[in-house]
Amino acid sequence: MTLQQLKYIVAIDKFRNFAKAADACEISQPTLSAMLAKLEDELDVRIFERNNKNVKPTVVGEKLLAQAKKVVMEAGRIEEIAAEEKNSLTGKLTLSIGTTIAPYILPQFIKKYTEAYPGVELVIREMKTPNMLAAIQSSDVDAAIAIADNSQQGLFEIPLYTEKFFVYLSENCWRKLPVFKPENLEHEQMWIMKDAQCLRESAFSFCKARSKGKHIYEAGSVETLVRVVDINGGFTIIPELHIPFLTDSQRQNIRSIDGDFLSQRRVSLYIREDYIRERMLNSITDVLLKILPVEMFEERIKKFGIKL
Repeated sequence: MTLQQLKYIVAIDKFRNFAKAADACEISQPTLSAMLAKLEDELDVRIFERNNKNVKPTVVGEKLLAQAKKVVMEAGRIEEIAAEEKNSLTGKLTLSIGTTIAPYILPQFIKKYTEAYPGVELVIREMKTPNMLAAIQSSDVDAAIAIADNSQQGLFEIPLYTEKFFVYLSENCWRKLPVFKPENLEHEQMWIMKDAQCLRESAFSFCKARSKGKHIYEAGSVETLVRVVDINGGFTIIPELHIPFLTDSQRQNIRSIDGDFLSQRRVSLYIREDYIRERMLNSITDVLLKILPVEMFEERIKKFGIKL
């Protein structure tokens, strides 16, 4: 029995398909089948039940796979420890980024990261928060950048930065105050993001403080919200990092939010509790510090980086 054989059966269990598992392991399907048969002969047990349609572990196979996954993971950690001692950062980094954060980070992050760390195989997945947290738990993703306070058992949350929200008004909006409070908005149409919880909560905090005139409409992106407001009037809530995407004239329609409302979002980095590649995590924050305003970041990140 070898470590490679254990990696093979873990791959088969993951994909439940020999062709896909073989591709992932970068071997031919006949070779994968032969290696599985050899391992089953050595152990004198059948690990998988397979037919033309299905591949699934046997009862004893489930027990063997549970141990095999632990062995493969620990072997990977040994490789990571050795890699951390080398001068150059190498290996694979699978990073997930939330869908409402990605537009403001991803383009520059990919460019700056690949330039700074050419030895790292960077894989980016844009995902919604529940999916990315599940992906971390299953080790499909190494780390995730998402809205704060979503941590779960087995995960570790590292606060990164705080981003302010602003009110964006149409040019002909009858309220032109330098700072906004809910009472200033009682007769205006409010446009909100359909699938962005943090933006929705900030917008609805205004609603709760308003006594009348509540008209709420939904759109699919901040860019769409801005264009809708420009044409139809009213207002919306936009994140600070969207401001550079506005024209000079549109920036005249931005107002800060006054009062005890949900006027900001905190963003964190999520990893498994047993993740140990500290230098890999700091490569993420190093690049983020280059592309985002430094004043947004947690003081600990700016001064010390990430310490596991």
